[in-house]
Order: sequence, then C-alpha cells, then structure tokens
Amino acid sequence: AAADDDDDDDVDLFGEETEEEKKAAEERAASVKASSKKKECKSGKSSVLMDVKPWDDETDMKKLEEAVRGVEMEGLFWGASKLVAVGYGIKKLQIMLTIVDDLVSVDTLIEERLTVEPINEYVQSCDIVAFNKI
Repeated sequence: AAADDDDDDDVDLFGEETEEEKKAAEERAASVKASSKKKECKSGKSSVLMDVKPWDDETDMKKLEEAVRGVEMEGLFWGASKLVAVGYGIKKLQIMLTIVDDLVSVDTLIEERLTVEPINEYVQSCDIVAFNKI
C-alpha cells in the first residue's frame, strides 16, 4: 500500500504547471495559430472532370472544344481533354478543369456560360463526372 501512495505524489491535482509545460503549451498554440493562418490565406481548389455533349454526330467537335475553352473566368483553368465515343458515331468531349472554389461555381459555369448562346450551338448539355478537392 505504501508503494501506491508514492505514485500519487507525482500527480498534481491542482493543475500547477511547470515552466516546461508552459513553454510546450505556448509552442503548440503558436503552431496551431500559424497553420490556421496558412489555411485562411490559401483558398480551396477543386479538380473537375466534365462531359460536354454535342447535339448530334454532325457537330464539329473541334469548334465545340474551342468554344468551351473560350470561356474565361477568374479562377478557372482548363486542362487536358479527349473525345469519348458515346455510340452511333456520336462523341462527347471529356475535359478537366481546375477551379478556385471561392471564385467559380461549377453550376454557374454550366448554366450561365456553357449552355447559353453562342456556345449552345455546339453544346447540348454538360455533366460533372468527378469533383475532387485539391
């Protein structure tokens, strides 16, 4: 029983901190504050894979891609693209884009930029295939 009493002497029930514990707590607080500042300054980005579908098999896919890439917005960056066969000779444009979340809304991009005149001459609809935070 005497050995158990000795172990209890090491525990400080009133929470008085030693100098080392105070320094460690201050360092932890400073590192948390610094990491939160980095996160605040850096706006989130997302990588989006989008399918852009033409009206029919007679749609000029080169002009469709030029029209899509011609859309410019602050925080929007177009990436790689490829044509994917859908069927019956129809192909869709599959294109990557990177957006700054605070500046670009994908819904706004599709509804107000990609499916309005003059681009809607080529583009029938757009679908989001993948949406990943970077």
